[in-house]
Amino acid sequence: MNKSNIGASTNFIQIIVDIVVSLIAFVTVYFLVHEDFYTEQLSRCFVLYVVFMFIYILDNKDRRVYNITTFFYMDRIFKQVTKSFVLSSIIIASLLYYVADGEFDKVFFSVFIVVAYIMLLVSTFIFRYISKIKMVDFYPRTAYVGEIRQFEKFNYFMKKTNIGINFVGYIRVDTRANDNYLGNVRELEKIIKEHSIDQIYIMQTKRGKTDMQKYIDLCMEMGVTVRMVMDFYKDGVAKSYMSSVGTYPIVTFHTVSLNNTEKVVKRVVDIVGSIVGIVLFSPVMIVTAVLVKCTSKGPIIFKQRRVGMNGRVFNMYKFRSMYVDAEERKKELMQNNEMESDLMFKMKDDPRVTKVGKVIRKLSIDELPQFFNVFIGDMSLVGTRPPTEEEVSKYSSHHWRRISIKPGITGMWQISGRSAITNFDQIVDLDTKYIDEWSVAMDFKVMAKTVGVLVRRSGAY
Repeated sequence: MNKSNIGASTNFIQIIVDIVVSLIAFVTVYFLVHEDFYTEQLSRCFVLYVVFMFIYILDNKDRRVYNITTFFYMDRIFKQVTKSFVLSSIIIASLLYYVADGEFDKVFFSVFIVVAYIMLLVSTFIFRYISKIKMVDFYPRTAYVGEIRQFEKFNYFMKKTNIGINFVGYIRVDTRANDNYLGNVRELEKIIKEHSIDQIYIMQTKRGKTDMQKYIDLCMEMGVTVRMVMDFYKDGVAKSYMSSVGTYPIVTFHTVSLNNTEKVVKRVVDIVGSIVGIVLFSPVMIVTAVLVKCTSKGPIIFKQRRVGMNGRVFNMYKFRSMYVDAEERKKELMQNNEMESDLMFKMKDDPRVTKVGKVIRKLSIDELPQFFNVFIGDMSLVGTRPPTEEEVSKYSSHHWRRISIKPGITGMWQISGRSAITNFDQIVDLDTKYIDEWSVAMDFKVMAKTVGVLVRRSGAY
C-alpha cells in the first residue's frame, strides 16, 4: 500500500470532532469546579484530560468506531463508545493516585467523565446525521458503472457506513438505451466531463465480466478515482475480507473462522484440556490397558489411519475394542451397515467387538487415548468426527468441507444422538453447522453436553 493511503478508511473528521467536544467539556467543567484559576491545578487536570483522550481515541480506533466502512448501528456504536469511555476512565482513575492530589482533582474528574461521556455520545450521533444528510454537497461526485439491480445490495450496505458520496447516477456496460442511466461506459470520458465526476465505482461480476482496464486507464489519465466492487462469489456460507500484499489487493473468501486470536485460545484449551484429561483418567486408562491385554490377543492401543484437517492423515489412538482381524472382516459385514450409505460404517452387536470392548465402548472409555492426539495437535477436544481414508475416498466435494477443521474427540454428532443418526448427510450438516457457527464458547457448550451424554450413556454401542 502506498504510504499516502495509510489511514484511508479512518474518519479523521470524527476524531477531530471528538477532540473539540471533549476539550469544550474539559474547559466548561474546570471553570465550574474551580472557583479560582490555578496554573498548577490546571496543568494537572489538563494532563489527565490529554491521557484520557489519547486512550479513548486509540481504543475507539481499535474498535473500528472511526472506520468509515463500519456499519453504523446505534446500539453497537453506543456499546463501543461506552466501552472505550469506561476503559479510559478506569485508567485515569488509577493515575489520579500518582499525578494528582486533593479533593478538587477528584471532583473535577468525576464531573468531567459524566459531562464528557454525554457530550461525546451525543456528538457522535449528531455528526453521523450531519455527515450523511447535510454534507452531501461536500462529498465526491460519484457514478456507478453496472446494472442498477447489481448495486441494490451494495447501496444498502453503503447507507449503513460513514462513507460519504454525492451520487450522480449509473453508467451502463451494455449498449441498450435507458433513461435511468447517464449513458454507456464507452462514453465515459464525455460523462465525466458533463457531470463533473470525481470518482466511479465499477461493479465487476463473475457473469457480466467485462474488460475495464482501458476505462480505469482513462480515469487515471483524467485524475478520476476508481473503486472496483468485486462480486465474483455469492454464497450464504462464505465470508470474505480485503487485504493487500505490496501493491496487489487480495480478496479472501473462506468458510472457516480465520480469527488467529480464537485459534490460539482454542489450541491453549486443547493443550490444557488434554493434560487434565490424561491426568484425571490415567487410573481408568491403566485398568483398561490391563483388561484389554489379559482378555484378548493383540496390542493394547489400536492405531488407525484417519483423515484430519483438509486431508492430513494421522494415526488416531484408541483402546483396542475389537479382535485383531476386525479390518479384514469389515467387508463381509458391510451388508449389515446401519448407515444409509457406505460413507460411514456403524453396526449394533458388531461380532468383531470383544467382551471388554463392548463395555469400554458403551462407556466411551475406548476414546480416552485420543487425549494424546489432542496434545500433539492432530485432533482437538471439539471438532468433527475423524473419517477413515476409505470413507474419504468416496466423498463428494460438499462432503470435504466437514474436514476443513481439526477433528475432535467430541462434536455435534456425538451430542445429537450418535447411533440414532443413520443419514450421513445429516452428520455432514451437523459438522458444517459447527464449522459455520464455531466459537470458543460453543466448544465449552459442546463439552458440557458431552458430559451429559456420557452420564446418560446414550447413543453409544
